[in-house]
Amino acid sequence: MTDRIWLYIAVMAGVTYAIRLLPLVLLRHEIRNLRFRSFLYYVPYATLAAMTIPAALTATPHLLSGIVGFLIAAVTAALGRGLLLAAALASLAVWLTESLF
Repeated sequence: MTDRIWLYIAVMAGVTYAIRLLPLVLLRHEIRNLRFRSFLYYVPYATLAAMTIPAALTATPHLLSGIVGFLIAAVTAALGRGLLLAAALASLAVWLTESLF
């Protein structure tokens, strides 16, 4: 296993580079299709949500405290407050919810 680690790293580096290079090679001109452009606009948000929401809900010992913390963070963000305040309030909400159990 350890003798092939550099081969594994090189293969993964090549795959990662190819994934990032293909759109640049295949899409050399401006995308004019509005439907496809709007799809590409929302991809980063959907990806971030798909990675963040399950992790936020399962990061605590109880699902309820994860839900409470997530909702507090979402409401704080929706009100236009900063990331630090949202994280602090969500952490406080999780701590209070966990202390009730």
